[in-house]
Amino acid sequence: MRALITNDDGITSPGLAVLAAVAREAGYDVTVAAPARESSGAGASLISAERDGRLIFTETSPPGLPDDVPSFAVKATPAYITFVAAHDGFGPRPDLVLSGINRGANTGNAILHSGTVGAALSAMTHGIRGVAVSLDSPDPVHWETAAAVTARAVEWVGTLPAVSPGWVPGVLNINVPDCELGDLRGLRRATLATFGRVQGTMYRLDEGKVKLQYEAVESAETPGTDAALLRAGWATATLLRAPCFDPDLAMPEF
Repeated sequence: MRALITNDDGITSPGLAVLAAVAREAGYDVTVAAPARESSGAGASLISAERDGRLIFTETSPPGLPDDVPSFAVKATPAYITFVAAHDGFGPRPDLVLSGINRGANTGNAILHSGTVGAALSAMTHGIRGVAVSLDSPDPVHWETAAAVTARAVEWVGTLPAVSPGWVPGVLNINVPDCELGDLRGLRRATLATFGRVQGTMYRLDEGKVKLQYEAVESAETPGTDAALLRAGWATATLLRAPCFDPDLAMPEF
């Protein structure tokens, strides 16, 4: 079995080595391929830099990665990296994509914009199991807590049956409080919050210009949502499915 480790924080993030260790402990052969620069907010976009028609990447390792693990800094978004990996671009096609560990939570409907989640969703569209992992801090300390939760998530994802060849049932989005493992209340299934831990606000400026600013949201969340449970000290797991459609849509056709 093979695992691709990627993220949207870039190749210098220590979260890559943490996920690589979890995957190796679970029996996977690991390759790391992450953006050469931070790609937060990239969602599932397919953007890359090329030279003479070839994707630009270099062999570079994140801090803490063992020397025997292949690792690449890629001038591309996380979803593009997963897309390339699905077509044997970084060695044989992976069976699992682990994305993260993101510095900061990815909760609520705001995950639409997350490069961390976008990489895992890109894997899903190619029939590859995906797990996106985030730590609820811009400067995490307790990587070992996220590792322990991720290990449980990887074990569970491996038991999900493939409904049909080339189709997997969804992506597991994991959020973990930045606390010691002994202080973690546990792991809970969660629904998506209305937006997330931050909210975008549009401000009008002079001369017809506007400014989009993200601000922390301190208001109470609906009980059972990922943002509410995370705030209460729980790690959360949400199974995401995309793209999706409504087969019962009624509209005038022509």
